Amino acid sequence: MTAFDRRDLGLLLLRLGAGGVLAAHGTQKLLGWFGGGGLEGTGQFMESVGYAPGRASATAAGLAEAGGGTLLALGLATPAAGAAAAGAMAGASAVHAPNGFFNAGGGYEYAATLGLTAAGLAVTGPGRISLDHALGHTVNRGWMVPVALAATGLVTAAVVGARGLRLREKEDGGDDAQTALFDEEEALFGK
Repeated sequence: MTAFDRRDLGLLLLRLGAGGVLAAHGTQKLLGWFGGGGLEGTGQFMESVGYAPGRASATAAGLAEAGGGTLLALGLATPAAGAAAAGAMAGASAVHAPNGFFNAGGGYEYAATLGLTAAGLAVTGPGRISLDHALGHTVNRGWMVPVALAATGLVTAAVVGARGLRLREKEDGGDDAQTALFDEEEALFGK
């Protein structure tokens, strides 16, 4: 079948909506567009919420959102694009998690929704109204989906975990990382 169907149109709408929002958020971080802080302001914010170094964290988040969002909207390299955007949203969700679920209270609802949409598009694929389809799916192979999601999951877990450790150290009055690791090991293994 060569004609586009409802699924293709639905995927296009999802890609354009989620990809456009992600790209806009990324340009806020990278370029200061749409009222964003740019790398300087976003870097300071990232540092204040435990992502260090702040400027590098702002750059990584901005590239994942702007790049991943743009690629999702175009339907190009969909597994990598969706995974990158989902990873950035997992990092944002970690910041908002202490405020509960709902966005109205500062919770992680919005970031989680964008992240799950991006991950869903990575898994489902872009549909036939996409650059991936036009290019013969050269950068949208089935094996790329688990590789992209696993790689992003590992990196995101490491970054969010390091943030959590920094925040715990700050709460504990600056105990060194080694002491915190020994305390966690003792709690886990009863040594």
